[in-house]
Order: sequence, then C-alpha cells, then structure tokens
Amino acid sequence: MKPTVYIETSIIGYLASRPSRDLITAANQQMTHEWWHDHRGRYDIFISQAVIKECSAGDPVAAQERLRLLVGISHLELTKPVRKLARRLIGRTLLPEKARVDALHIAVSAVHGIEYLLTWNCTHMANAELRSRIDEACVASGFAAPKICTPQELMGA
Repeated sequence: MKPTVYIETSIIGYLASRPSRDLITAANQQMTHEWWHDHRGRYDIFISQAVIKECSAGDPVAAQERLRLLVGISHLELTKPVRKLARRLIGRTLLPEKARVDALHIAVSAVHGIEYLLTWNCTHMANAELRSRIDEACVASGFAAPKICTPQELMGA
C-alpha cells in the first residue's frame, strides 16, 4: 500500500500557472512540477470538494486548466467530523477566520487518515509555528494530524 497524500489547491495552482518572474516562486513551481511528474506515482493522492471549488474560481481558462489536472484523483468527503474539526481549528484561534478553507484541508486530511498534506501555503498550513498546535487540535479531536509539507520536503522522502 502506498503512502497517502492530500493535494491542497496551491499545488494545482503552481502546476497550472505560467512560470513566475519571482525567483522563489519560479523555483517552487519547478519543484512542484518535479514532484508531480517524477514522485507522484509513489503515492495515492486525494483531493476534496474544497479543492475543486477553489480551482473553479477566477479566470475561466485558468480554472479549466486547474480542473483538468484534477481528473482521476480520488475525492474525500467533507463529512460532519471534518467540518467539526475545521471549526475547532478556527475556534481555538489556531487559524484566523479567513483561513476557513485551509482548516477544511487540514481537517479532511486528518479525519480520513491521510499521511501527508501537500501545500505551498506556508502562512496557515506548512508553518513551523503552527504545526504542533494543529497536531494537538487534531489529536484532541481523536485524529492523527497529517504531516503538512511542501513538495520539496516530500521529494526528500
């Protein structure tokens, strides 16, 4: 059985967007493409309706490209326990109210027992200062927290 990975929206955004002129963003895009093409096959990957909704927003042509990348990826349900854990992540002031969808990504990964949450969102998810508090909130709700990481971190595994 392969390790499991939940693909958060920023990963799809980096895959579908034009190369950035910003050197750091361009490097992150390149690492994302490398993970997607060379490492993705080592994992069973998943998304949720939250990813589909975010990928559907914005420019219709860009949205179509993002949605094309999601074809064939297994979906995880946004169940009552997922929504309850997401509220807990917001309610305990771990994440700000504006990060409600980020809390959903974390919660769906935890509730469904996903090992890794892959993201470039280093403000609310792949954030060293928040990881232990996110882990604690998940455990207090009866779930193991996913290992939240960037493609760069997961390629080292």
